[in-house]
Amino acid sequence: MTTRTASWLPLSTGERAVALEVLVHGPLSRAEIARRLSLSAGSLTRLTKPLLESGLLVEVPEGAALAGVRQGRPSQPLDIVAESRTFVGFKITEDMVYGVVTTLRSEIVARYDRPLITHDPDRVADQLGEMIAELARAHHGLAGVGIGVGGLVRDSAVVGESPFLSWRDVRLAELVEERTGLPVVVENDVGGLVESEIWFGGGRGLERFVVLTIGAGIGYGLVLGGRRVPCAEEDREFGRHWIVNPNGPLTPEGARGSAVSLLTIPSIRYQVRAATGRDLTYEEILDAAAAGEPMPARVIDEAARALGTLVAQISNFVMPQKIVLAGEGVGLIDVAGDAVWETIRAHRHPLAEPVPLETKVSDFHDWARGAAVLAIQVLVLGTDRGGGANAE
Repeated sequence: MTTRTASWLPLSTGERAVALEVLVHGPLSRAEIARRLSLSAGSLTRLTKPLLESGLLVEVPEGAALAGVRQGRPSQPLDIVAESRTFVGFKITEDMVYGVVTTLRSEIVARYDRPLITHDPDRVADQLGEMIAELARAHHGLAGVGIGVGGLVRDSAVVGESPFLSWRDVRLAELVEERTGLPVVVENDVGGLVESEIWFGGGRGLERFVVLTIGAGIGYGLVLGGRRVPCAEEDREFGRHWIVNPNGPLTPEGARGSAVSLLTIPSIRYQVRAATGRDLTYEEILDAAAAGEPMPARVIDEAARALGTLVAQISNFVMPQKIVLAGEGVGLIDVAGDAVWETIRAHRHPLAEPVPLETKVSDFHDWARGAAVLAIQVLVLGTDRGGGANAE
């Protein structure tokens, strides 16, 4: 496969700033862009001219929605040509590869999933290469690939450690680039989800917010000043050491009373199986708890109170404008939301502002979309890893 490089690369620092504002907030009038970036009219004209000539930006009809109040002589707003390039995003789990194709504005235009038949890095790279080749035949103008993996990722390229895949020091970006000729960005999967929320999701326009994920593990992403805060322990099972109830259960996956022992799907299933001898799915456990079956109801109640404790602790220390709760375990809120909110209130000051908790019903395609956003950031706009977009 031949590398396809966008004709409008590379962008200068000023051009990148303009493109980023329009990408995240467009369409925007020239006056609004100049105001946001503190640019003179002449400087803005100089920066937008090559972006328009290259086809990255386009003038849209007067009726297009504008941010800000239009003043003075009317001018056509500018917008990104979202379909000018497409990106592939992958989320790799223990047994599946979830794939999406997105536009430059991260709208999903196709989904493409395959079982993960092996954890051997070379064979996984082979499989990704084959999937990308099939997608390239159906979607023209592929500009890059983003891959989200649970675990520690270095330099947007090397999977330093992934407990789900039993990987250490796997140069995944290099392996996939060799097979496709396309530039590849690899990142911690929670980091990708956070970046997607910063640019196009619940964190858009916010200076300070948190993404908390519950599912096979516990994921935590912090955004300050509109930028994701990367950390060495990101998604490295640090939930095993986040003690929310010292008298809570002990499971094979976590310390006694930790977030992992109380909240993750494997731990919840383990507790119910150990107590009842029944091997139920997570959804079956939620249904049984909602129906009032004693043991499932007790386990789910403990999980809900653990979640409430986590949310309250995060709110007390970070004081976020919003907490986005995502992951395949968010059905907990539907069954035991009252216990969650009761616990949040119990751990907060009586006069504290209400916790702005947004539950995001999502699947692994949203995680794959987050990986595609990373590819857009790093490969197209040249933003730093974890750079995010300071919206306002």
